[in-house]
Amino acid sequence: MIYCHILTSQCGDVAILASDEGITEVAFQQGKVAVDVLTEYCRDEQQYPQHLHDAIEQLTQYFAGQRTQFNLPLSQTGTTFQMNVWHALTKIPSGKTISYGQLAKNINKPAAVRAVGSANGANKIAIIVPCHRVIGADKKLTGYAGGMGIKAKLLMLEGANFRV
Repeated sequence: MIYCHILTSQCGDVAILASDEGITEVAFQQGKVAVDVLTEYCRDEQQYPQHLHDAIEQLTQYFAGQRTQFNLPLSQTGTTFQMNVWHALTKIPSGKTISYGQLAKNINKPAAVRAVGSANGANKIAIIVPCHRVIGADKKLTGYAGGMGIKAKLLMLEGANFRV
């Protein structure tokens, strides 16, 4: 069963999807990867699993500048390589950024910079799996499925050092 909640934030509407096992997707609704929220997913909040309630609370705290880490069960599927990249993303502290090259080194695949970029772009759990913290080696912002404006807002919210 899939559950969905739309959270309104200063970065726009954010769709949070969950299964009974964990959070499956967090997506900005005005970006390239807006979720097609089916009416059947929008159940009464009393039917939400606890981890969806927790995700709403933790993301609300994040947008209020009161949370830098998340403690939620995630249920994202991908290849072993993608899962390794996504796990490495969760290790980047709030307010810090790294390059795609550094991320590739962090997973012991220094020659796989392009593949790391592709896996980063395939991440469906925005913010919680912080793909927005990966920027160019020159500290310039690079692509983001939610849009470059949202990426900049998220990094500013976290106090990160980057260039436009």
